[in-house]
Amino acid sequence: MKATKETLSPTRVKLTVEVPFDELKPSLDATYRKLARQVRVSGFRPGKVPPRILDQRLGRGVILDEAVQEALPQLYSEAVQAEEVDVLSRPEVDITEFADGGQLVFTAEVDVRPEVALPEFADLSVTVDAVEVTDEQVEEQLGALRDRFAQLQPVERAVQTGDFVSLDLSAQADGKPIEGAEATGLSYEVGSGNLIEGLDEAIVGAADGESRTFTTELLAGDQAGQQAEVTATVRGVKEKELPALDDDFATTASEFDTLDDLRGDVRSRLEQSRRTEQVGQAREKLLESLLERVEVPVPDSLLAGEIEAREHRLSHELENIGTDRATYLETLGQTAEEFDAEVRETAGKAIRSQFILDAVIDAESIGIDQGELMEQVIYRAQRSGLQPDVYAQQLAQGEGLQALMADVLRTKALFLLLENAKVVDGEGNPVELALPARPAPDADEDDDHAGHDHEGHDHADHDHADHDHAGDDAAAEPAEAPAATAAVDSGDRDI
Repeated sequence: MKATKETLSPTRVKLTVEVPFDELKPSLDATYRKLARQVRVSGFRPGKVPPRILDQRLGRGVILDEAVQEALPQLYSEAVQAEEVDVLSRPEVDITEFADGGQLVFTAEVDVRPEVALPEFADLSVTVDAVEVTDEQVEEQLGALRDRFAQLQPVERAVQTGDFVSLDLSAQADGKPIEGAEATGLSYEVGSGNLIEGLDEAIVGAADGESRTFTTELLAGDQAGQQAEVTATVRGVKEKELPALDDDFATTASEFDTLDDLRGDVRSRLEQSRRTEQVGQAREKLLESLLERVEVPVPDSLLAGEIEAREHRLSHELENIGTDRATYLETLGQTAEEFDAEVRETAGKAIRSQFILDAVIDAESIGIDQGELMEQVIYRAQRSGLQPDVYAQQLAQGEGLQALMADVLRTKALFLLLENAKVVDGEGNPVELALPARPAPDADEDDDHAGHDHEGHDHADHDHADHDHAGDDAAAEPAEAPAATAAVDSGDRDI
């Protein structure tokens, strides 16, 4: 077999493969054996039909064609390996020459990974925000912590913004009660604005037991969009009583014995959060710098596949929350054309970023060991709420494990770039990033590092059973940002 490669563009090549007829004999023999088992001919047992009889019954041309189709995948794979083609798509195959006893000539056009000319790592430079924690930010965090431990005390006065009230609600439209629009003993924080439009304005100034009626637009149900008369009756008023900011509060709200120790811990946590944000900012800016400096063409087929994958994920997510694409675009304030253009741009950037990082992986011979892989399996299994062995079995199906390994390798490549790049703050001062020893691929997710509310502290030794706390909300779990994964396959394809 002889294979030659012709470069059609930076992302597409054409392979021309010449195969002598003798090299097709194994495939031809295998085709005859298969057909001998399938074709029923009187006087011959299954599998014992001679080739000459099959030629008479089916036609030599039909058999030759099937033998060629049988041989093409392996021949193509051998040509890809011989010419060291890093393929990214299914090939477009065309048989240009073939006759009984003559050579087979076919061509295969396929998208390939483009060559990436990497800059010198030491020439890379990014500017990040300095790690600064002000006294005001520390006090803001302490204030939020005080608010969590505030107690609700009954008051005998009219409703004010910030109070917590118990409400009875009912609604009617066109003089008729609306079924399912009644509620009793509903707890509500006045001023939060998260219940009914117009409710806050209506009940501020109302006394315990007083009813207020107001007009609002129904947002759900069979009468959504219609005007309704809502009556709200106040059944109790409580105000938040904040604990004193002292050593006793520190003991109650944390594992620390003094307010100074708690304040120091808050500052330390904020600084750590800022350092984590700094790493994420450096990663983002470094990738932006690379995309500006390195020319990376993107194959059309790969871009189309990435866009399709993103649209599929979006459709699935919108279906889960019970809305449609038009409504979603309306909330974004975008037209369909603007949204599609944005998806196309972000998909292209994601693919180009992966090509650059993959080039770093190859240039620096970056690998992954078993320990790193197991750490990621365990970490992601915990986030998915699955046992590690169950999650590992799911990864083994399809290309999940391959995608995870690629994710880990690309993250290691990015951190290698950060280690070698020049990182400074806005005033040009060198910044030493707090890079983890083993960076996780999820380290750049959109986690909220604005501050810590100390929910991770152990309060088991404190008795809060009799406290009526105003703000004991559970910590929100950061959402996992879907990473764009370019499907990079080997040379083995079904043709």
